[in-house]
Amino acid sequence: MKKDIHPHYRPVVFRDRTAGYAFLTRSTARTDASITWEDGNTYPLIDVDISSASHPFWTGKTRAADTEGRIARFRRRYGQDGDASSRG
Repeated sequence: MKKDIHPHYRPVVFRDRTAGYAFLTRSTARTDASITWEDGNTYPLIDVDISSASHPFWTGKTRAADTEGRIARFRRRYGQDGDASSRG
């Protein structure tokens, strides 16, 4: 096996921000954040938007999307009417 070509495979904590759920597993993903885990050790931390704790397929609950915020962001970016022909 060639040296220094493989990514570092190590324990990493993934945290679901919406459900407040975290789990410890192994990964090659890189991050600068860290967290002290239940066992007292410090591990790299990767925040995810969705996991099995918050996904509607696994929970059986539907989640309300932030459509109002998305629409407001779209209007700020592209103008009030959102018509692409009016921009030039």
